[in-house]
Amino acid sequence: LSMFGLRIPFLHEGGVLGIGFSLFVTGLAAFNLILDFDAIEQGIGRAPEEMEWFAAFGLVVTLIWLYMEILRLLRKLRG
Repeated sequence: LSMFGLRIPFLHEGGVLGIGFSLFVTGLAAFNLILDFDAIEQGIGRAPEEMEWFAAFGLVVTLIWLYMEILRLLRKLRG
């Protein structure tokens, strides 16, 4: 929504709703990390060799997303 100039203040502030939303998104990113590792584990020996880059890229993107969300949560908790 921020692309269109709309800002939702209660999601970007350190209130209860903002912290809860950050916890939800951090949990979602952690679950996606588990899914990435499962996809890599399932693809071992079955997937073509070209899929290694696809799996590695997905893992790196998820790790960066999780890192950014944890930093955002810590910023909200700090006040």
